[in-house]
Amino acid sequence: MRRLEAKTIRQAVEDLCIKANTILRKDVLKALKLSLKKESSAGARNILEAIIQNASIAKKEKLAICQDTGMPIVFLEVGQQVNIRGDVNQAVTKGIEDGYKKGYFRPSVIRDPLSRGRPQYSPVLIHADIVRGDKMKITVLPKGFGCENKSRLCMFKPTAGFLEIKRFILETVKDAGPDACPPYVVGVGIGGSAEYASLLAKKALLKDITCGKTKNSGRNAKLEDELLKEINSLGIGPMGLGGKTTALGVKILTYPTHIAGLPVAVNISCHALRSAGTIL
Repeated sequence: MRRLEAKTIRQAVEDLCIKANTILRKDVLKALKLSLKKESSAGARNILEAIIQNASIAKKEKLAICQDTGMPIVFLEVGQQVNIRGDVNQAVTKGIEDGYKKGYFRPSVIRDPLSRGRPQYSPVLIHADIVRGDKMKITVLPKGFGCENKSRLCMFKPTAGFLEIKRFILETVKDAGPDACPPYVVGVGIGGSAEYASLLAKKALLKDITCGKTKNSGRNAKLEDELLKEINSLGIGPMGLGGKTTALGVKILTYPTHIAGLPVAVNISCHALRSAGTIL
């Protein structure tokens, strides 16, 4: 059994807040640069160059990549041999609050979704999984709502095929159009239940969008490639001004589901897909 102090978790979350909001993920930056090389539209190239320059300035000056510093979402993978001393939820919440204040990031959370009210830094969305081992992995995902608002869920009949699912995903991206700041990264969750498919779609955004096919990802990888090509053929382009680059990547996660259903969720991220993780 390994002991982990809550204050260590709090400090880790604080550091990850600043890193995620100021340093664009390496895989996303790489995808942007690759897209710039392939892009033939002058307008699209100008937008991609501006996005890449913005990421460079944000990192150098320690400034937020985007003014919408998002709804803070924290993923915890807690080893079953970890003994946490203190309140984990409190530590994560305090870490978010301290990190956002230290980084001078915008508070965007309202405590009552109906009466609205003054924006604050918390509460935080926390998703925790118990895993094997004696370590804890923490990932912070600041999710902007320009793109989060374009999320979709469809409860398909169990007889639905790939064509119907692809059509739903493509229509979701088409409906998003220029509104969610393309080029996009598209996360897809298939299976589970309504809420779990949506969580899978969000978790899919944490996957490396430039890595090669993994050993057991044959069918999903093929569907990802097909969807990316078809999405990029829509012609929406960077910031909706046309071009070859409507999406930088598509990632799919699946899970077993009930015999009577087939949930499919889509979670779209703008080009500023920001996340940072660490292992304690």
